[in-house]
Amino acid sequence: MPVSNKDAQHLLQVQNLEKRYVRASTVSQREEVTALRGVSLSILPQVTLALVGESGSGKSTLARCVACLDKPTSGTIRFGSDELTKVNEKDLRAIRPKIQLVFQDPANSLNPRWTAFDIVSEPFVIQQRFSNQERRERTFALLESVGLSSQKASQRPAEFSGGQRQRLAIARALALEPQLLILDEALSALDCSIQAQIVNLLFELQSSLGLSYLFITHDFAMAAHVSDEIVVMDHGQIVETGPTERIARSPKHPVTQRLMTAATASQVLPRELQAV
Repeated sequence: MPVSNKDAQHLLQVQNLEKRYVRASTVSQREEVTALRGVSLSILPQVTLALVGESGSGKSTLARCVACLDKPTSGTIRFGSDELTKVNEKDLRAIRPKIQLVFQDPANSLNPRWTAFDIVSEPFVIQQRFSNQERRERTFALLESVGLSSQKASQRPAEFSGGQRQRLAIARALALEPQLLILDEALSALDCSIQAQIVNLLFELQSSLGLSYLFITHDFAMAAHVSDEIVVMDHGQIVETGPTERIARSPKHPVTQRLMTAATASQVLPRELQAV
């Protein structure tokens, strides 16, 4: 994992983010729900920030706001020199390719009727980039970069294993050369051996492409293994944040301690990061 440079310019800065929405509690009544409460965090280039929390803690809501899929109620999201909460839809079209999402279940995010070639090359078509020949060459190169033979380009998602489908989803996310990859529970549907393979792939891609990762998970052990920094969320708020090694060795907040205990009990936390 790359080492943070304190003098480097942040790739992503989130300040005091709030997200509220209204839901119907009964036929005649509506209630306001606060999904995010004053959330602030930042990510440096080539750094992995793990966002950890239990279900309903606000992790995915934050991811959708950062990816410009949901509009926050208040607060700011700065990506490089762009303030995402203030740019218009036309300008967002140029920014969105730089921030890509990989979801938990690739089976739900991949069109089952399309071939692997169609899936990976779709971003080129949408963004109207490159000639047909260059799209073909880039698509084959992307498949190879995630460990899928270009000979599999004509296969459909159902013909791939779960791990291969996640590799396919990663290849599609990389098509437009993003700077930030948001991995929203991207490993949780895979068994341990396949998780390890995908983690190694993510490390290799980060090193070769200079990517930053926002790694979202409920699994503290996995967060401790992959990240440089950890942010712990609970009920829409950040309750603890800091370098991974410090938090893994000495968690302060009860929520972090509970997540840590669960990870230790499952005996999957790397030994060198277990609390002493």
